Amino acid sequence: MQRYFAQEKIENRFLLKDEDYYHIKTVMRMTSLDQVEVVYEGSVYLCSLSFEGKKITVRMVEELPQAVSKEPKIVLILPFLKEQKMDMILQKGTELGVSEFVFIDMERSVVKIEPNKEATKIERWSRICKEASEQSMRTTIPTVRIEREKERLEELVGKKILCSTQEKEKTIKNLLKNITIYDTINLMIGPEGGFSSKEELYFEKKGFTKASLGTQIMRVETVPIFLSSIIRYEYME
Repeated sequence: MQRYFAQEKIENRFLLKDEDYYHIKTVMRMTSLDQVEVVYEGSVYLCSLSFEGKKITVRMVEELPQAVSKEPKIVLILPFLKEQKMDMILQKGTELGVSEFVFIDMERSVVKIEPNKEATKIERWSRICKEASEQSMRTTIPTVRIEREKERLEELVGKKILCSTQEKEKTIKNLLKNITIYDTINLMIGPEGGFSSKEELYFEKKGFTKASLGTQIMRVETVPIFLSSIIRYEYME
């Protein structure tokens, strides 16, 4: 069943975005009495559609029960990448349960994003996350932001892990085994050329623990999918 995120609830009716109404009518070709699932403030509702001319009304039928997840919150801290790679990370990361994407400018990042283009980029990335959340039947949409002040990463709560190609002893597997008290896992991934030694030292001082992902070197866009998958496996009940 198709799922949408509501913007507002008025009595037993939900208000969706214009793009959602378009999707219902033009893409899905739904008609009156068809049903959809609507997420509002973390709860899921079964709803019935009513078409009156160009207007579509979404009425609540019943609230649906939801399982409580005990998986940790996953925060991915990433460099700016080419658009196609960014899109895949946002989509697949959302499907795999990532809660937040934080993009920062790193020394070896090939792609740079000017401050005056930030709002447009974040709007587009957020839309990708929303669509992926609906497709994967999530009850939340990941947040997306750009952090220009790297020193603020020290304020992140939870376990902070830096994925390093220079680290040889501490593996991500062993680090995850020892994480029992954190509700949040922050994972920092470097650009195509990896972190510089200066960057690794800087982020270590900000509380990040270096971890190896093994002997094989993965592409940047592969690492978030790999990490999100193993965390879900490790903590899934």
